[in-house]
Amino acid sequence: MKIFNKTNIAALFISTSLVMTSCEAVKNSNNQQKGTVIGTAAGAIIGGVLGNNLGKGKNAPLGAVLGGVVGGVAGNVIGGKMDKQAKEIKETLPGAEVERVGEGIRVTMKENMVNFGFDSSNLTETAKANLDKLAQVLTNNPDTNINIYGHTDSKGADSYNLSLSERRAGAVKSYLMAKGVSSSRMLAMGMGENEPIASNDTDAGRAQNRRVEFAITANEDMINEAATNQ
Repeated sequence: MKIFNKTNIAALFISTSLVMTSCEAVKNSNNQQKGTVIGTAAGAIIGGVLGNNLGKGKNAPLGAVLGGVVGGVAGNVIGGKMDKQAKEIKETLPGAEVERVGEGIRVTMKENMVNFGFDSSNLTETAKANLDKLAQVLTNNPDTNINIYGHTDSKGADSYNLSLSERRAGAVKSYLMAKGVSSSRMLAMGMGENEPIASNDTDAGRAQNRRVEFAITANEDMINEAATNQ
């Protein structure tokens, strides 16, 4: 259970106020402009509070993206780069769910894209073909970090499902490494059965929950370049 001290609570109230103010200012802006407005007002607080609290539980990819907020003019530059990369992913993998969040990208490989059979961490041929396409985009954009999240359905014990999800995330990381994506850019994590996107009461729902998600954020090289070009 997350324990909030006075500092955490104060930061959460501040971040909430800043987010509400910033949202009004940017509701008609594009993603790149949002990077400047939101980042300048609340980047550090949003990144620290939401990144830490979301990144370790529900919506882990969202937490990772928010935790990477840089803000200011540098955030604007990063936002522009991420807009382009998100567009490239959408065009390369039209079946994937691609979301631009803050200064990062959240990618969900839907059912039958990077999916797994029951109690399996083996990549299917379809999964490999889709990862080939993603690997090309990632190698074309080397100045990002990639978090990989493996998920399971609810069949079996929690501890076993956590281990299985770790193996699934690891299998994706290993495959991307074999396709030229640097290991140092990637972090593979298992989320177990804790973040379902469909009902676990049906075979179809459980198949959707056996999935992989990605959080793509700026690495140190992109951040430094963005700061230099302010």
